Amino acid sequence: MGVGRALLRVVDLLPEPSLRVQRLLAAAVVLTQGLISVTGSVVRVTASGLGCPTWPQCFPGSFTPVAVAEVPHIHQAIEFGNRLVTFAVVITAALAVLAVIRARRRAEVQVYAWLMPASTVAQAVLGGITVRTGLLWWTVALHLLVSMAMVWLAVLLFVKVGEPDDGVVTPRVPAPLRWQTALTGVVLGAILIAGTLVTGAGPHAGDKNIDNPVPRLQVEITTLVHAHSSLTVAYLTLLVGLGFGLAAVRAPRIVVTRLAVLGALVCAQAIVGIVQFYAGIPEALVIIHVAFAVLCTGATAALWTAMRQRAQPAPLQH
Repeated sequence: MGVGRALLRVVDLLPEPSLRVQRLLAAAVVLTQGLISVTGSVVRVTASGLGCPTWPQCFPGSFTPVAVAEVPHIHQAIEFGNRLVTFAVVITAALAVLAVIRARRRAEVQVYAWLMPASTVAQAVLGGITVRTGLLWWTVALHLLVSMAMVWLAVLLFVKVGEPDDGVVTPRVPAPLRWQTALTGVVLGAILIAGTLVTGAGPHAGDKNIDNPVPRLQVEITTLVHAHSSLTVAYLTLLVGLGFGLAAVRAPRIVVTRLAVLGALVCAQAIVGIVQFYAGIPEALVIIHVAFAVLCTGATAALWTAMRQRAQPAPLQH
């Protein structure tokens, strides 16, 4: 209790951040959460997952890369670079928390802000488990799925920071369309899970040590790809149906625009996935595929937030 009060006194000494500063920090949180997912994919496809073979240190006795013959310098640099991005994630998350506390934002905003450093700690622990277990496919899968969840929460934080604390929440579309939008989020989660299973059975294990190969998911990859693609088709079908529903109720422009952006991103992601499969899963397309997964996740979260608005009530007419 005393520590909490001391922290609040320290925070009170800081200048109160403007709404613009708060939104910039929230945007930085979204950017860094997405970036760590993409750099993680670079680590995997370049087989740099054990470029730093220990955690939290890079090598026993050193937090930075060490010149050793067993680990190529490029693999060390890539894995260490990914760990450095983690510092950017932690810093932006911490600054966002300090900003919303100092600005005395509503409890909802502060909860979402605190979720960022809390989930980053969980992600760091999971990353340590991934390294120490030799990149077991399911630990890598969980690592990515948590990153996607953090992107979703970061987008919600960004939106909620921009809303007035004394505002009134009102829906922009009827309840059935809001539930259908929620269903798209559920299907997106299933798509991401299926995608991690494809990765777990695919050729990019994160390390190419012949003497101690990384265990892979022993399921026919074509079967997993079909499941992944079928879920994507279902997702697109939901979005098309949602589009007709929004047109029928003459939904506000912000909702229609966000749906259109999401639809375009999902179509582009599907094209990348098809080309990637028939091209033999080249490394560059894997990275692009993960980047689009980040964008699709963020866009789905943005669409969900557009289903309602929090605005200050109109003044009473006399």
